[in-house]
Amino acid sequence: MGREEGTVEDRDLALAAEIAQPAGVNDEPPRYRVAVRTLCEFTARQGDLDLRFTPTPSAEDGIEGHRTIASRRAAGYRSEVSVEARHRSLLVRGRIDGYDAAAGRLEEFKTYRGDLSRVPANHRHLHWAQARVYGWLLCLQLGLDRLDIALVYFDIDSRTETPLVEACNAQELRHFFETQCERFLAWAEQESSHRSRRDAALQQLTWPLTGFRRGQRELATAVFNAARSRRRLLAQAPTGIGKTMATLFPLLKAAPTQGIDKIFFLTAKTSGRALALDAMAQLRTHAPELPLRTVALVTRDIACEHPDRACHGESCPLARGFYDRLPAARAQAIAQREASGDGLRDVARSHHVCPYYLTQELARWADVVVADVNYFFDTGAPLHAATLANQWRVGVLVDEAHNLVDRARAMHSATLDPTAFAAVRASAPVGLKRPLDRLQRQWRTLARAQTEPFSVCAAPPQNLVTALQQAAAALGEHLAHAPESADRELLQFYFDALHFLRVHESCDAHWQFDITLRHARAPRSDAVLCLRNVVPAPVLRARLAAAHSAVLFSATLQPFRFYTDMLGLPDDTVTVDVDSPFDAAQLGVKVARHVSTRYADRGASLPALVALIAHQFAQAPGNYLAFFSSFEYLEQALGCLRERHPGIATWVQTRGMMPADRERFLGRFVEGGQGVGFAVLGGAFGEGVDLPGSRLVGAFIATLGLPPLNPVNEALRDRMQALFGAGYDYVYLYPGLQKVVQAAGRVIRGPEDRGVVHLIDDRFARRDVRRLLPAWWVIDEERETTSWH
Repeated sequence: MGREEGTVEDRDLALAAEIAQPAGVNDEPPRYRVAVRTLCEFTARQGDLDLRFTPTPSAEDGIEGHRTIASRRAAGYRSEVSVEARHRSLLVRGRIDGYDAAAGRLEEFKTYRGDLSRVPANHRHLHWAQARVYGWLLCLQLGLDRLDIALVYFDIDSRTETPLVEACNAQELRHFFETQCERFLAWAEQESSHRSRRDAALQQLTWPLTGFRRGQRELATAVFNAARSRRRLLAQAPTGIGKTMATLFPLLKAAPTQGIDKIFFLTAKTSGRALALDAMAQLRTHAPELPLRTVALVTRDIACEHPDRACHGESCPLARGFYDRLPAARAQAIAQREASGDGLRDVARSHHVCPYYLTQELARWADVVVADVNYFFDTGAPLHAATLANQWRVGVLVDEAHNLVDRARAMHSATLDPTAFAAVRASAPVGLKRPLDRLQRQWRTLARAQTEPFSVCAAPPQNLVTALQQAAAALGEHLAHAPESADRELLQFYFDALHFLRVHESCDAHWQFDITLRHARAPRSDAVLCLRNVVPAPVLRARLAAAHSAVLFSATLQPFRFYTDMLGLPDDTVTVDVDSPFDAAQLGVKVARHVSTRYADRGASLPALVALIAHQFAQAPGNYLAFFSSFEYLEQALGCLRERHPGIATWVQTRGMMPADRERFLGRFVEGGQGVGFAVLGGAFGEGVDLPGSRLVGAFIATLGLPPLNPVNEALRDRMQALFGAGYDYVYLYPGLQKVVQAAGRVIRGPEDRGVVHLIDDRFARRDVRRLLPAWWVIDEERETTSWH
């Protein structure tokens, strides 16, 4: 397919001495520039949304296909012809795949796999639009009156060409080109006007709250300075300080002078997204005329109106004619300024379009995009890809950034499951048996060589990788020619194989290849293969570099060195540790020195632990949260408390809680209530939960939060020791204490709150543990007692 570029190269200008300009264009530099493909994708899409699976050639396949087609052409054939032209204030640029001067024929190459008739109609329409725009640019450049335009579809597998030819005259092509340009200019001028009004309003915007909380101004100043100096900022600020507004507001204020196009507010948990939208609502209330557009991206599962339908016009009514109705839906959604929740769903329903894909489309129009961290940091992350493709200048805010380490590791790891593979192999068509059998033999050979249930290797054996590549290629070819046979299991394994191979291409010392035998005994072939990312720094570094500035903030980012090492932050990263807005007198912190919550001691710890909870409840009745290291330990403590103190109301987090169940759990924490909620540390209620005032008056934390001691974590510890000389701290201590501090942060949420936190384990008295606790905590050594036994 045609490739666009940002600059015109001289190598193809043997076709013409210089590029002509449309009549009436003045000598002023163009105000807008756009590539042919971008222009057409915006102005010429029509018809259905069609996301039926069609295996597409890789970028390497596409490049090789273009070379193959060009090599078949006669002498004098021109490849990669650079063209450009101006329409009013818009400059359009691109490269034509090929031009045969003798035949008077422009060719646009498109590679595909499988049945050509399965290329969606909306894709074909877009291909023709690109070819016609190229046609006018070439006619203008060479002074042609007529031109044959050919879409040349090239089957990667059979190496055959299917040309579709259209005879065009220059005036028809010019009209088509100018129509697309006018559509684009209407949008560009509207956006330019919006940008001018937005920046003028932001320059006048004032702090929307009544004064600053202690420490809030310090954080806001650091964010503003980071944007002004194009730096990365790692900011630790206590829970309850108002970090969301203290990061959003200064970055918005910096946008006009720094030329920031968009702000991405990225969250690791749903609660963070709600806080960001609440902050934007506060700004709109404070400045009702502020022309700021906000969009919240959610998962397809949440947004989909017809989860039982496939995403194409023959199945889903909201996909049928989607692109025809999109402009009107988009215009209405933009006018509302915030595109999220029920408001966006109502717009989508009124225009009969898919709300999920309407939301995705709106991201390019928004000033503030609120989304999960995977939208910018995952492989193929859409916001990162759009930033590069559109050359946006973005400011990135990462909320609860301590979660990014584990989230990024998961994003950039890949697993092959033997059970899934066995099911695919058992039901695979005959044509796939040979490559799948070859993969099974290599998999089995590797598994049988293992002497331990878990082992780490330097890299996957090349024989295994080759067999996986061949199996993936065979699956892709099969699915291209028989997409109707693509059941869910077959497709999922195909995607898993491709992801494994992509991760393998990136692997270095920051990954490990490990093998887990599900059954220590036979069958030895039951081995889970994992390319595990242990340090996400290399991939995150490149993502953060794409931003004008990036601010990663949380209440728990100590020690800073751990997070700079893990997250790939550059050496000039600014760090700030904001003082707490709370007084030590607001929070009583007590350590139960005499209790051990180590795995071997948990049974013996129950009487003292339950007595402590009951004693505290009797002294100060109210709502409490009790955190434990596991559901097993939680259930033991809950049973003991209910048996010995049946008068204390309790409610409990259960495994796999649905959102409605979580809401009911939190709903028990009412003003003036009395009882104890039991939860697992590091779960849904350990962070991102706001229970101000008397809704929560205390917490019991019966664990250091250390990750479990298992072969995976021990292998990770060895790697961290080799890379950073701090294996235990990086794998166990720092992540564990981060969860403890987050959980304790649920207690004090505002300047008037009062509460207590009991740290229940003798290890909380150790110096290396104490130094990781918030500096403003004052542990009441004198009142540590066993009198409540």
